[in-house]
Amino acid sequence: MNYKNLGRTGLKVSSLCMGTMQFGWSLDESESHKILSATYEAEVNFFDTADVYSKWVPGNPGGVAEAYIGNWMKQNKIPRDQIVLATKVRGEMGKQPNDEGLSRVHIMNAVEASLRRLQTDYIDLYQAHWTDESTPIEETMRAFDDLVRQGKVRYVGASNYAAWELMQALWVSDKYNLARYDSLQPHYNLINRDEFERELRAVCQTYELAVIPYSPLAGGFLTGKYRRNEPLPESKRAEGRKRAMTEKNFSLLYEMEAIALLHKASIAQVALAWMLADPVITSPIIGATSLDQLNENIGALKIHLTSEELTTLNNITAWKEDDED
Repeated sequence: MNYKNLGRTGLKVSSLCMGTMQFGWSLDESESHKILSATYEAEVNFFDTADVYSKWVPGNPGGVAEAYIGNWMKQNKIPRDQIVLATKVRGEMGKQPNDEGLSRVHIMNAVEASLRRLQTDYIDLYQAHWTDESTPIEETMRAFDDLVRQGKVRYVGASNYAAWELMQALWVSDKYNLARYDSLQPHYNLINRDEFERELRAVCQTYELAVIPYSPLAGGFLTGKYRRNEPLPESKRAEGRKRAMTEKNFSLLYEMEAIALLHKASIAQVALAWMLADPVITSPIIGATSLDQLNENIGALKIHLTSEELTTLNNITAWKEDDED
């Protein structure tokens, strides 16, 4: 396993991060613990979750993924300092008006709830899940700063921020000498490049933010399980992949399969290897639902694409207009 600094900080995180959105959704607690243990044994030290995971599942109140992680650490006596725990705040966790958002009130309440579920006294990386237009950014950053000073949070980060929103947060932190965002969690993969590359990439490079992309396999499309002229499986997740079913993207899969054969790899491993080859990327978030899938994802660390292969993939998925520089 390789390790990188989390942006400009001294915190070392593994080159892959285990995401836990599937906990309490497609995996029960027993299966989730198996994935966590295998991930830990593979020397992945970076685990990402959120307080709302997986509240969209009927009967799931939210906080379930955090609780699974806390129980796993306690039952397996995992040394706390060997794990980098990242969680998020913003989503609705109750029916009262202050049960969501990035206000000081909600952040202070939410962090205590996350700490209880995770069964720990600190969170390594506490992230704003997305922005809150109803709360001044100064209020949010002051609350995060207080948590860092109290030792309940070590570092703070952002997810799903536009470039101007990220810059605003960085400016406020600089102006008032507050803890700042040291990481960004963007939606980024081979078929969704412009959202990150258009402006966010330059911000992250300039201000030395760690980049922790989610959905590096485009919700399963970049595994090759969806094929041209083949019916979609009957599932909500498959329905969500309809927009990816374009001739351009199917041509990409064809090229990725050819590259995979040369490396004795899978299409998913090629997708991850493309991302891992980018020095701007810190740690893509994987989300395994089986041990085989986990091992396949971790195997991507051994795949080193040639410059010609990287150029081919970049050209196929280029988003810039011909008249742009």
